[in-house]
Amino acid sequence: MRIGFDAKRAFANKTGLGNYSRFVLDALLTYEKNQTYLAYTPKNNAKLFSDFPPDNIRLPQTFLNKKLSAYWRYASITTQLKAENINVFHGLSNELPQGLHKAGIRSAVTIHDLIFERLPHLFKPIDRIIYRHKFQSACRRADSVIAISEQTKRDLIALYNVDSEKIQVVYQDCNPIFKQPIENREKEQIRRLYDITGPYILCVGTLEERKNQHRLVEAFAHVASNDFQLILVGKPTSYTPKILEYIKKYKLENKVKILSNVPTAHLPALYQEAELFAYISVYEGFGIPILEALHSGTPVLAAKGSCLEEAGGPGGLYADPYQKEDISHQLSKLITDAALRTHLIEAGKQHITQFSGQNIAGQLVDLYKNLR
Repeated sequence: MRIGFDAKRAFANKTGLGNYSRFVLDALLTYEKNQTYLAYTPKNNAKLFSDFPPDNIRLPQTFLNKKLSAYWRYASITTQLKAENINVFHGLSNELPQGLHKAGIRSAVTIHDLIFERLPHLFKPIDRIIYRHKFQSACRRADSVIAISEQTKRDLIALYNVDSEKIQVVYQDCNPIFKQPIENREKEQIRRLYDITGPYILCVGTLEERKNQHRLVEAFAHVASNDFQLILVGKPTSYTPKILEYIKKYKLENKVKILSNVPTAHLPALYQEAELFAYISVYEGFGIPILEALHSGTPVLAAKGSCLEEAGGPGGLYADPYQKEDISHQLSKLITDAALRTHLIEAGKQHITQFSGQNIAGQLVDLYKNLR
């Protein structure tokens, strides 16, 4: 088969949809070599995905399509796909171009989450309208819809009335750098670089309201006397002052540290050195940071209510993200019970085997072959 991909995010986005796109393409190239994979992208930022074969990258061909790249991805790309004998086209980031069915090209689209529907107050009205149109249109026209979690599948059925038989859940994994043990000397260097002493709880994620870091700070403040620090790693936003207010309110200036602009290369050491990882986001499509923690041998405290229990499985404890008492109680258990942490680490190692690139690549190729 010749399989084409909407790979814009793989060559343009450092995180999120970019990581997913690179993971899928890399897994297929590594474990399912009998197919031909072509990545369609308006621009090729080779620095983000240098491992992808340059000869398999496809750019807009005409002057007009180069200038109107959004329209190329939306519609005119289909002519190029047909000319290059693409059998299946996979939209990796919630979208599909028009005209695939008429061109005789089978299609699949990955829907990552419907957070903008579940938490509409966090999005601009115009953005919600655009997302809703793109997502609903792609789901309607695709031969198969790939949901990255059972939670996303439930949302697609409940909110968009997508036929459950049309949806297949195919998980993903995290960046392989989180699977490699870091030498003690390097871990100590990273600790010194960020001035981290003693045991700590790690939280990684953009500092935004949905990620709920202010409530994590509040819950941490109510944990009985301990020598742990709380390390928040993430891109600052307009929500950051709210977190700082809670740090000041509970006099935690010496116990809570916010780290911004942390290179990805430093994260594995931070994960592996942490005693536990806390991720109490109120809503997620999947929760890659949880996989990063489990691969690092770090037990997890995550939120109930979306997909995080799928991601963490028996490798974590779970709390109501709106109840600081519940979060604090679970934090206390993890901080005081070393045996519990060890048990969760071992359970997590077993749980994450299902997310391997080899498993995912096999599931995707089976899906492509069975498209009708």
